[in-house]
Parts: sequence; structure tokens; C-alpha cells
Amino acid sequence: MKGYTVWFTGLSGSGKSALGNRLAQEIRKRGQPVEIIDGDVIRRSLSKGLGFSKEDRDENIRRVGHVCSYLTATERVAIAACISPYASIRNRNRDLIGEFVEVYCKCSVQECAKRDPKGLYLKAFAGEIKGFTGVDDPYEAPENPEVLVETDKETIEESLSKIIVKLEEMSYLPRVDTLSPEEEAKVIERLENLGYL
Repeated sequence: MKGYTVWFTGLSGSGKSALGNRLAQEIRKRGQPVEIIDGDVIRRSLSKGLGFSKEDRDENIRRVGHVCSYLTATERVAIAACISPYASIRNRNRDLIGEFVEVYCKCSVQECAKRDPKGLYLKAFAGEIKGFTGVDDPYEAPENPEVLVETDKETIEESLSKIIVKLEEMSYLPRVDTLSPEEEAKVIERLENLGYL
């Protein structure tokens, strides 16, 4: 198999991580090694110390892109779930990685705010947090993502199905119905060897 990156972008609360985790489960079932790079986790580790200026946000996403590029080059699947608000750095990562599938999680600010357990949107609306993406800092929506999921209108299963179908169409993800019994046994053996089963 060849490696590839699935890049989830969208506002905070738009469902990127939830979809990324569900997709990872499906990818593992089909015998592909996958790693999830979550924007919140990266902020606490690899990008600790960076602020929220445009330059720091771009640097954060550049670092995530570098990790995804490495994973992709070593024939693994990388799932990145990052707000990544600026088109230029997303496009830079697309060029760097090559095998890149952009998934835009489109969701209204109002719905994202309803889902926000930390109350960050309310604080941003009140002016207590400055530079919050989608409130007083821009989010540049992708113009031509490989997959558009409207997470305020679709169930998670409907959105996940769109992504899986596109990955199958692009020949990144093997179709379930095309595996012979021998291939299925090899998939199971590979998952066991990787410690997923």
C-alpha cells in the first residue's frame, strides 16, 4: 500500500476529531496502519509555546504537515484533525505531502458554539478571548476539498460514508467487497502484528 494523509479542516467544534477517530477505526479494519494527529494534542506537545498569531498558527500547521509527510512517506495513513484556518499553509502541506485528501467539515458558528463544552465561543463572543477563529479571526474555507461534509446537517455516519466512498474512489482505501478470503486473512494478520487486534 502507499501512504496518504487525510486532512480534516474546519471550525472548532465542527466534528473533525470525532470523524477522524471513526475513520481511523475503518481504515484499521481494512488492514492499513494509521496514526491520528489531533490539533489539540499537538498544541500541548510539538507546538507548545506557540501563540495564536497568524505566524504561530501557520508554524503549528507546518509542523503537523511535516509529521504527516513523514508518515505518508513511510507507507502509513496520517489523519490530521486541525482547524488550519488559512488556505496558504494547507496548500503548502498539500504540495509537501503529495498524497493528500482534504476533508472540509462545514458547520455553522452557531452550531459549533452549541457543541462547545469549554464555553470558548461564548467567551469569544463576549470579547474575553481575542483572535478566535470564526468569531474575530478569519477561517478561509477550502475552495475545492476532495470531500465536503456538512456536519450540522448530516449524521456522523453520513459524513463518514462520504469520506470512505471518496477514499475508495481514489484507490487509497480497499473496498471491503473486493477482498478475497486470502487477502482478508493477510489483513487480519497484519493488524495483529501491528498490535491493533
